[in-house]
Amino acid sequence: MQSIVSKIKANWQSGLTVSLVSIPLSVSLAVASNSTPTAGIITAIWAGLMTSLFGGSNYNIVGPTGALSGILAAYALTHGASALSMLAIVSAVFILISYVFKLERYLVFIPASTVHGFTLGVAFIIALNQMNFALGLSGLEKHPEFIKNVFETFSHIAQTSLPTFGIFAVFLAGLFILLKLTPKLPGAITLTPIGIVLGYLGTVGKLPFELKTLGQQYAEIAPKVFEPIHFFFDSSLFLPALTVAVVAILETMISAKIADGMTGTKYQPRKEMFGLGIANIVSGLMGGIPATAALARTSLNVKTGANDKMSATISSICIALISFVFLSYFKYIPLAVIAAILVFVAVRMVEIVHFYRMFAFDKKSFTISLLVAMVTIYEDPIVGILFGTAVALLLFVEKLSKGQFELIINNSEKKIADHVVGEDIDDNNICKDCHTLVYSIKGQLAYVNAQAHISRFETKLNADYENVVLRMRELFFIDLDGVDAFEEIVNLIESQGKQVLLTGVNPLIEKSLEESKAFQRIRDTKRVFTHTREALQKLGYAL
Repeated sequence: MQSIVSKIKANWQSGLTVSLVSIPLSVSLAVASNSTPTAGIITAIWAGLMTSLFGGSNYNIVGPTGALSGILAAYALTHGASALSMLAIVSAVFILISYVFKLERYLVFIPASTVHGFTLGVAFIIALNQMNFALGLSGLEKHPEFIKNVFETFSHIAQTSLPTFGIFAVFLAGLFILLKLTPKLPGAITLTPIGIVLGYLGTVGKLPFELKTLGQQYAEIAPKVFEPIHFFFDSSLFLPALTVAVVAILETMISAKIADGMTGTKYQPRKEMFGLGIANIVSGLMGGIPATAALARTSLNVKTGANDKMSATISSICIALISFVFLSYFKYIPLAVIAAILVFVAVRMVEIVHFYRMFAFDKKSFTISLLVAMVTIYEDPIVGILFGTAVALLLFVEKLSKGQFELIINNSEKKIADHVVGEDIDDNNICKDCHTLVYSIKGQLAYVNAQAHISRFETKLNADYENVVLRMRELFFIDLDGVDAFEEIVNLIESQGKQVLLTGVNPLIEKSLEESKAFQRIRDTKRVFTHTREALQKLGYAL
């Protein structure tokens, strides 16, 4: 009992602070997801509470997030806001299936370039979706396609309400200024009450201009911990739910890892994924929307002194209590203020440092990120992340297919004449009076790259040298196609009247090569060595 009391004493301040930030963000992000403010609060309460009870991170704060809002908005536009609760439940099923079969290990197939591009695309979707609120436009035709809605907004830009846009600009600037002045106290806590007062004054006619509020957009904004949901099940749920599950798992694991980096602790990935699944099931059943860990709120949780999951528990309870007292006042928040909060969230989602790094060191990844962002914006967030993963995997396979190697060329005087590392050999690298080549096969020898290694010995490495040392010290995987390729390489070299020696064959690779007649022949004639130095000494090199 004392332990629980001490945890409450140590974490109540961080829990309360996070709850004060979570309420306006949950309302805003639910609106960005084409859901309702009430559904956002329900999600923050139940998803946050469930992960604090069943999760494996002491710091993660789970609730509505920007990372999911693009997917949810697109789905809600075609199936209705009420369908998002079922989407949360089906997503949770996929998360729990992943948990049971330990599928989180395969998330490595979704590269960082795709995640960053997806995040950039979603950030643009969130920001551009706020244009109508920011400009004071209403009554515009809604289209299923995001891009058409953007064009619809631009076609009516002449109808912009300058006072509304002014309020949007002032509040957006205020959020960034407060970020600099009071980084530990998020601007949403300070500016939301000001926005509520401003909206109230507009509602009672105390302002000289019209100011649309959240209450005019949503007829009912009532504090609830439960809303009845419409149960249904059809094939349209599968792909969006699977995408939500993948994004939710990725965001949650990344958030927990970042929190660990800030605190020097270690979270439990398996337990955290189980908690995420339970959180989304309960959120859906209670009338909420899909949820994942929120990077900004998790970071705030750490910075305000949290040291246990009790902080997230307190946050969820405080969200419920504060909402029952104050949520009805949220109907006075101007839509322009909601837009400012969401644009601020969108800008903060994009970590520019990652794009600088990709541009400087890996332009292919940088290009993939931009393409994923464009597909996400133009077509669909789901298509964007699938497209990015497919392209990245194709480029990865293409890279593997070139066959990584290292080549040391010794001339007739038994001195090193050249040293080549990489994927290709220039004709100028091959001397005409070579005596011995040391060819290192790096990584794997498998169906994907076997032909690349064979081709080198057919075309580039067929000069008049006497010996080839096949060094396998850095070969960690070989399949049946690789064994066949090894056989073909050895036979090809020997057919040219050259001697083959093997070095650095580890036991696992040797076991796979046992059925190769070429390997048996080399081993039986004592041409297999533990170290390359031993092989070169056998050939008369003074080492």
